[in-house]
Amino acid sequence: MSYSIDEVHYLIAHNADITCHLATRSFAPRDALTDATYLREHLGEYGRAAMELGRARHTAARKQLPADWIVCHESAQQATPLPVARVRAARLARTLGPGARIHDITCSIGTEGHALVAAGIQYFGSDLDPSRVIMARHNLGATFPTANAANKPQPVWGFYVADARHPATIPGAADAIIADPARRHQGRRITNPDELLPPLATIIATYPRTSMAIKCAPGIDFTGWDGLVSLVSVDGGVKEACLYSPALADGLHREAVIIRDGTMDILTDRDDPGADTLVGEPGTYIIDPDGAVIRAGLVRHYAHRENLWLLDERIAYLTGDRIPAGMSGFPYLETVPLKKLRSVLRGHDCGSVEILVRGVDVDPDRLRQKLRLSGSRPMAVVCTRIGRSGVALVCEARVVGEPPAGQPIP
Repeated sequence: MSYSIDEVHYLIAHNADITCHLATRSFAPRDALTDATYLREHLGEYGRAAMELGRARHTAARKQLPADWIVCHESAQQATPLPVARVRAARLARTLGPGARIHDITCSIGTEGHALVAAGIQYFGSDLDPSRVIMARHNLGATFPTANAANKPQPVWGFYVADARHPATIPGAADAIIADPARRHQGRRITNPDELLPPLATIIATYPRTSMAIKCAPGIDFTGWDGLVSLVSVDGGVKEACLYSPALADGLHREAVIIRDGTMDILTDRDDPGADTLVGEPGTYIIDPDGAVIRAGLVRHYAHRENLWLLDERIAYLTGDRIPAGMSGFPYLETVPLKKLRSVLRGHDCGSVEILVRGVDVDPDRLRQKLRLSGSRPMAVVCTRIGRSGVALVCEARVVGEPPAGQPIP
């Protein structure tokens, strides 16, 4: 449950006092009843809202949002991690130029605005949920005060309630729009662009002459998009795909942005794909490329850049004699038929196993149960297809390469 408008105003008006109370609570699941009772005793009818705020801030902290923001649990879960928003803001500032004006038509609690204003972009937001509009106005107003003694342009124009399915921007008032349509419905992840809320086609039709950056789930079909599809991962997990209009694309069509340990690595379809990328026998290590690289269709580009090669031209596993910076890999031991895997692992004294699967119909959990391992050695198995055969690449346990060598996040 989100907040009522009255609850939002209360949380804003008493933010400092509530923050002091929240600092005394753990918000661990085992302490939920104790925490809720304490907050009701001290804040009365607003104890429930304070409890949600405390839980939401724990989630928001993992996304590096400011600690004093007013957020609800759902908006914190849905919020873009701030490093991802900063990467997007840097692209928009570069392609649109200083002082560009952007309208965020699904502004929620203001995460995109925080990054955009910090990048020198003028920003205003709208959302269908009045309580989120109030939260965004407070969050950005507290971070970027509108009063400006230097008489510079006001960085935050304002916020209002509006439905993203209908035009909410005066023609020519914004240089670009940002949209983040809902990617889940009734607990189900949406993979069809026509089922996004609002649908992708509706957003495009509503703003036909405005450049746009539309955030989507990474698994949807982007066939037919004539701009840039940018896949972004954070510490190994793919967080989003962002569709940029051609005017914002720098001439690119696919991009993988890999954020790890505070650094950023970008791979694009402008990089050399290595027409002669080799397909060959396993080298010293088996490498599972970052999910953003795979979803962006840039595996060959990555292999060429990192001096790796493919195990099979249709499967996104790589191999080589070094682990790329910021990545991990599996020291390769031997290749065996899947049906012989149990006896081979027992021969290696394997007691626990990390299982990766791609290209074959293998359920890792069921396979682990069938193996019934009892040894002492941790190992890894990569189940995949090479040529026409399903095989298991038996490896030592995962090892980590050198720290990331990417550039700082903007």
